[in-house]
Amino acid sequence: MRTPFIVFLALFYIALAFAQEPPEQTYSFTLDEAIAFALENNYSAINADRDLIDAKKQKWETIASGLPQIDGTVNYQNQLKQPVSLLPAEFFGGEPGTFQEITFGQPQQMVATATLRQQIFDGSYIVGVQATKAFLRYSANNAEKTDQEVRKSVVEAYGNVLLAQESVLIFEKNKANLEKNLFETTKLFENGLGDEESVEQLQITLSSIDNQLKNAARLEQITLQMLNLIMGIATTAPTQLEENLDDLTRKQIDFSLMESEFDLQNNVDYKIALNLNEQRFYELKLAKSQALPTLNAFLNYGSSAFADTFNFLNSDQKWFDSSVLGVDLSIPIFSSGRRSANTARAKIALEKAKTQLVEAEEQIRLQLERAKSDYILAIEEYETAKENLGLAERIEYKNEVKYSEGIASSFELRQAQTQLYDAQQNYLQSMVEVINKKTDLEVILNNQDPYNEQ
Repeated sequence: MRTPFIVFLALFYIALAFAQEPPEQTYSFTLDEAIAFALENNYSAINADRDLIDAKKQKWETIASGLPQIDGTVNYQNQLKQPVSLLPAEFFGGEPGTFQEITFGQPQQMVATATLRQQIFDGSYIVGVQATKAFLRYSANNAEKTDQEVRKSVVEAYGNVLLAQESVLIFEKNKANLEKNLFETTKLFENGLGDEESVEQLQITLSSIDNQLKNAARLEQITLQMLNLIMGIATTAPTQLEENLDDLTRKQIDFSLMESEFDLQNNVDYKIALNLNEQRFYELKLAKSQALPTLNAFLNYGSSAFADTFNFLNSDQKWFDSSVLGVDLSIPIFSSGRRSANTARAKIALEKAKTQLVEAEEQIRLQLERAKSDYILAIEEYETAKENLGLAERIEYKNEVKYSEGIASSFELRQAQTQLYDAQQNYLQSMVEVINKKTDLEVILNNQDPYNEQ
C-alpha cells in the first residue's frame, strides 16, 4: 500500500512544479504586426523616444535659466582663536607710545541669506531659447529616422527568416528525391544493371544537399533570433511568422509606387540636413550676441547673529537683518579680435552647411532614381527567376526519366540537379530582394507609411 502512495505523491509534486512555472509566451506576427511591435519595443526606438523627451527637458532647462532664481545660504563660523588687534594705549588712558591688545566681535557667527536674481537682458539667452526649439525638431527627426531604420531591419530580418524556412523545405524535398534515386541506383548496381560511378555521383550530390540542409536549419534559428532581437523580444522566445515568402512577395509588387509624388520636404535625411543649417544659423547668432551687453538684477535679504557660544537656535537670540538691491551691467569693450574671429568662423560653418544641404538634396534625388531602378530590376529578376525555376524543374525531370531509362548518364543528371538547385535559391533570393527594394523606395518617398495603417 505504501508504494502507490509514494508514486502518487511524486506525481503530485511534479504536477505542482509545472503549474508554478508559467509557460513561455509564444509570439506570432504578420510583417505589418512585426513592424508595429518593433516600433514600440525595439531597443533603439525606445532610446530615440527617450532622446526626444530629454530634448524637451533640455528646452525647459534653457528657458528656466532666464527666469527668476532664488538661492539660500546659511554660513556658520567659529573663530577658535580670534585675531588680536593693537590700538594705541592712550585711547584707553594708557601711556603714549604703548599699545593695547584687543579683539573685535564675538567668536561665533551665523549668517542666513536669501538672494533673488533676475536676468533682464542677455542676447545669448534669447538665442539659446531659439536653438532649443531647433534641437527639439532635430530630436523628432532623429526619432523618425530611427523608426525608418527599425522598419527596414524588421523587413530584412522577416524576409531572411522566411528565406531560411523555405530553403529548409526545398532541401528536405531535394534530399528525399536524391535518397530515392540513390536507393534505386544502388539496387541496379548490386544487380549488375548499373555502374558504380552513377552511385558515387548521387552520393556526392546527396552529401552536398545534406550539408546545405543542416546549414539552412541553423540559419533558420539564427535569423529568427535576429528578428526577435530587432523587435525587442528575448532571442530564445518562440516566434512564429504568419506569412509565407511567395504571398508576401506578390503583395510587395506595386508599380504605382513609381508614379508616387515625391516631396523632398518629407524625406527625413533632408529634414536632418535642414536641422544642421538651423544649428549653424543659431551658432552664428550666438557668436554675434557675445558683443551685446548683459543686464541682471538681484535682491538680497539676510540676517546675522553673534554669540560667545552656539545658542543661535534659542528664542532669545538676537538677529540683525540686512538687505541689498542691485543691478549688474556688463559691456564687452575689447577682446583683441577674438569675438570677430569667432563670428567669422560661425559664418563659414553656416555657408558650409548651406552647401551640404544642396548636396544632400541632389543625393536624395539620385537615391530616389536608383531606388526606383533597383525596385524594377528586383521585380524583373523575380519574374525571370520564377520562369527559370519552372524550366529547371522540367529539365531535371526529363533527365531523371532519361536516367532511369538508361538514356542519360549520371553526370548529365547531376548537372540538371545542380541547375535546379541554383534556380531554387535564385528564386528564393529574388523574392527577398523584391521585399527589401520596395522598403528602400518607401523610405526615400516617406509618404503615408503602409505599416502605420493598423
